[in-house]
Amino acid sequence: MVQVTRKDEREANENIIRRFNRKVLQSGVLANAKASMRFSKDLSKTERRAKAIIRKERKADKLAKARLGIR
Repeated sequence: MVQVTRKDEREANENIIRRFNRKVLQSGVLANAKASMRFSKDLSKTERRAKAIIRKERKADKLAKARLGIR
C-alpha cells in the first residue's frame, strides 16, 4: 500500500513530511511491518530445552565470576 502525498503551492517541506508521517501512522502499514519482523516460529521441545540449559550455564558462570570479583 503506497502512501501518496502531493505538495500544495507554497507549502514547506517540513509540512509535507509531517503530513506523510501522519498518513503512514494512521494507515497502520508501519505497525504491520514491525509486527511481522518480530514474529518467530515456535521452537521444538528439544530446542527449548537446549536453550534453557545454555541460559542456566551462562547464569551460573556469571554468578561464579561475580563472587570472585571477575567481570
